[in-house]
Formats: sequence, C-alpha cells, structure tokens
Amino acid sequence: MKNNFIKQSGYSLLEILITMGIFLIVIVFVTAFVSQSFKVNQFTMEQSEAINHARKGIDLMVKEIRESSPAENGSYPIENADSQTITFYSDIDADELVEKIRYFLDGTDLKKGTTEPSGFPPVYTGEETIITVSKNVRNNESPVFYYYNSDYPTDTVNNPLTVPAGVNEIRLIRVILTVNVDPNKAPENFVLISNAQIRNLKDNL
Repeated sequence: MKNNFIKQSGYSLLEILITMGIFLIVIVFVTAFVSQSFKVNQFTMEQSEAINHARKGIDLMVKEIRESSPAENGSYPIENADSQTITFYSDIDADELVEKIRYFLDGTDLKKGTTEPSGFPPVYTGEETIITVSKNVRNNESPVFYYYNSDYPTDTVNNPLTVPAGVNEIRLIRVILTVNVDPNKAPENFVLISNAQIRNLKDNL
C-alpha cells in the first residue's frame, strides 16, 4: 500500500519576519513623508499669513505718514525720525483731532503707539495706547525707516539721510520690512518696501 503525502505550503518564521520588517519600513516612510508634507504646508500658510499681516500694517503706516500734519499744539508734523522708530502727528481716525503716532520695532514685533491730545492748550501727556501691527519682522539691526530730502533722487550722496534725521529735511520716507516666520526654514525672507511722501511737506517731489 502506497502512502500519499500531502505537501502543505506556508511561510516560515524568517519569511514572516522579513515581510513584517518591510511593511514597517514602508509605514515609517509614508508616515514621515505625510508628516513632513503637513509641516511644510503649515509653515507655508503661516508665512503667507505673516506676509499679508505685514502688508496690511505697512499700508496703514504709509497712509498715516502721508497724512502727517502739525500737532494740535503746533508742533512740527514729524517729531522723531530714527532707523527703527518714527514719531509723527496725524489725524488717523478723522475726528478732527491730530494724534501723536509712534511706530517702532520691538524685537520681532512692529508696534504702533497712539497718544490723544487733551486739555487746552492741547498736550500729549496722556497714556500711549500700543498695538502690534506686524509680527515675525526680521529686520534685526537693519533699518525699518529710511529718510530722503527734497533733492532725492537726484542727490544720492546725502540720501538716505543720516539718522536720527533732521525732521525739517525729510520729504520722503521709505519703509522696509523683512518678514519670516522661521528664518531657519525655507522659503527665504520676504521683503516689503513702500514709500510715503508727506503731502503737507512736499515741495519739488
């Protein structure tokens, strides 16, 4: 009598371990890829939001600088003009009262301080209200504000003016903001540039 043997096929322990190892490697690779893609997308969105925020801030700043006018107490339209700080007077809320405005860089935040006039004769000794206009500003030691006299652009020797600039010389102000959520990651810094010609001071510009 002949014995019939049925050969049973199956996976050995080694084959199972190899398969599981390959599967785990694929899972780790896919997970890392998805995670990295998510981080890149999130950073891009944050960078775009920071740029839009800075663009709105610089547009508002330039508008207010353009409308600079003598203060309620008769002070000159510009009080201080430094590389990362500018103080001027402007009616920013159309209430027929000229406010004292100060834009300044505080670390990586561009801030705006507003002081309302009070009393008679008017004085600007009240509390300054400060808000953040733009975050993630990476100018570091580089100027935010550049100042130009009435001979610009013909005169490139004396322009931009040395800071702190003589306020009586200023006719044009250039604002430059460098924005980046994280300088250690791509994309590179985004630079916003805008010019403000002071309407109440313009002569031959």
